[in-house]
Amino acid sequence: MKKALITGFTGQVGSQMADFLLENTDYEVIGMMRWQEPMDNIYHLSDRINKKDRISVFYADLNDYSSLQKLFESKRPDFIFHLAAQSFPKTSFNIPIETLQTNIIGTANLLENIRALKQKDGYNPVVHVCSSSEVYGRAKVGVKLNEETPFHGASPYSISKIGTDYLGRFYGEAYDIKTFVTRMGTHSGPRRSDVFFESTVAKQIALIEAGLQEPVIKVGNLSSVRTFQDCRDAVRAYYLLSLESEKGNVPYGEAFNIAGEEAFKLPEVIEILLSYSQMGGGITIQVDENRLRPIDADYQMFDNTKIKSFIDWKPEIPARKMFKDLLNHWRDEIKKGRIPLNR
Repeated sequence: MKKALITGFTGQVGSQMADFLLENTDYEVIGMMRWQEPMDNIYHLSDRINKKDRISVFYADLNDYSSLQKLFESKRPDFIFHLAAQSFPKTSFNIPIETLQTNIIGTANLLENIRALKQKDGYNPVVHVCSSSEVYGRAKVGVKLNEETPFHGASPYSISKIGTDYLGRFYGEAYDIKTFVTRMGTHSGPRRSDVFFESTVAKQIALIEAGLQEPVIKVGNLSSVRTFQDCRDAVRAYYLLSLESEKGNVPYGEAFNIAGEEAFKLPEVIEILLSYSQMGGGITIQVDENRLRPIDADYQMFDNTKIKSFIDWKPEIPARKMFKDLLNHWRDEIKKGRIPLNR
């Protein structure tokens, strides 16, 4: 049985990746996490983990080389979906060093372990390195971003992902490790962290409905225009790319944009989410200066031509369904007594 390692297992994308692999493959899934991480996104897998039913947890940290060494020497996964990161652009302005350390050095720690084992005994798994569309930063309005668009770091997070992106390419080209890099556009849906725009709006609507917040939604910059896609579509693309990489059909270190094909101005996203609530008409919007970034990526539209030339893929889940699922996710969390912070 083939093994798939997911770093960032407890996050939105990591947990959705685990769900996809368990449902659509016969792989043994190894979820890497730090022991103190919240379990919210993986509680539904607890029984299977306890029973060792094709899924297990391995405690390790990207910033602890020796823990990764133990992981790779003992498990030797065939596929690695490297999704772990400090992934919040706004937060990265407050903790830039930790962001750079985790995302760049942490990725180097992971790839160095693989390189060492490859040199030792030929170990050469497929390695998906998750970059981000944020590497393009402040793009020109009206220009669709393709894989040749120059990088323009607009936050410590985007700079850290530029480093991650280059590492994925370098280890593929220099050491013939079967890496590929993805730059995913804005992705959302159930389990999306509440620090991201559409999720904090949905969360605040759910809190207002439950009487836990005044009928005011606090937001940051509303001038952004961007594509949205459901995370569940993105993980399907990750999996399909991993298969092509295993077959040798993806050049080592190759990078791919993966983005939604429905674009919205952020005020439109608010209107859509409010339309799903009976309280929508009584809710006002207020810009909160604490939610503004020093620099923002205001325009992000993507060209998916390249990825479609490698795999048979396109986004299938409509954005409006994704937004509704996200709102229902927060409603369910609150019904379970998991009251989120008002942030």
